[in-house]
Amino acid sequence: MTDTLLPAPAGLGIFERWLSVWVALAIGAGLLLGNLFPSVFSFLASLEVASVNLPVAVLIWAMVYPMMVGVDFGALARVGDKPKGLIVTLVVNWLIKPFTMAALGVLFFNYVFAGLIPPDDAQAYLAGLILLGAAPCTAMVFVWSNLTRGDPTYTLVQVSVNDIIMIFAFAPIVAFLLGVTDITVPWDTLLLSVGLYVMLPLLAGYMTRRNLVGKGGEAAVDTFKARVQPFSMFGLLVTVVLLFGFQGEVILERPLVIALIAVPLLIQSYGIFFVAYGAARAWGIPFNVAAPCALIGTSNFFELAVAVAISLFGLGSGAALATVVGVLVEVPVMLSLAAFANRTKHWFPHGGGAS
Repeated sequence: MTDTLLPAPAGLGIFERWLSVWVALAIGAGLLLGNLFPSVFSFLASLEVASVNLPVAVLIWAMVYPMMVGVDFGALARVGDKPKGLIVTLVVNWLIKPFTMAALGVLFFNYVFAGLIPPDDAQAYLAGLILLGAAPCTAMVFVWSNLTRGDPTYTLVQVSVNDIIMIFAFAPIVAFLLGVTDITVPWDTLLLSVGLYVMLPLLAGYMTRRNLVGKGGEAAVDTFKARVQPFSMFGLLVTVVLLFGFQGEVILERPLVIALIAVPLLIQSYGIFFVAYGAARAWGIPFNVAAPCALIGTSNFFELAVAVAISLFGLGSGAALATVVGVLVEVPVMLSLAAFANRTKHWFPHGGGAS
């Protein structure tokens, strides 16, 4: 296989490679089960404490915790290395992406699709898109970086810095954008969600990583992540089943809703990638830094977006549905962009070759 074709990297397992297929199957299962056993889903929805659904909280932790074990705070010491790529990533993730996602959501749901979607549903879908746009990717970044033979150390630096910023920036950005679009913001629930799904998993991941490194170094960390990764995929798929189980009746009545939600997501994904990729090319950033920094800006931390949507608006909300559509759209989009990057690597300096 030549360098212009998409490589089949180690670490891209069967679940990651076919994630869109598994998500589609989980959607079908959720629709079927939700219509066959509505009382079961109603019972699961009732298991809440402080607006947090307990079954979903467990599943989200199963998704997020393995990712946080991979965050190396020691990488922050290298934050000054190759600063151009980090600047592009941070500007795209925090100064551009959340706002373009909100703008596209308003454009399509309030105007272009106004005659196809009831106003209340349109606001709910918009809220879901805002949550996706404000949550930069964490775990799958390493998959996208690997696909383009990106610099793994630099990718780790970018992820670590983004996670630290997310603790402080996610809630204010989401609250601001939801407020601008006239959606009520329950601040207490939003802050609880950030603490529950970002700060606590990050702390638990740090403590686990420190313990593993002390016993067996980075090899022990990699072994642990490989062991728990199936739980992450399981948590994602079961969460999708639950979400679509609650949304089953609405979706069966209006099947085009999935396609309508996907339109602004697709435009956002490709648009953000080319903004970041073009900036990296114009700035002369080496390919093994440029490709990951563009892909990081394009991808979403959909696990966090799903969790916060459920906490803020409920399991059966349109916001939760929109975040799950984000999962369905993201994988094929990111694979296509990784392939494009590999075919255009000659546009960039080599930066010492692939890592």
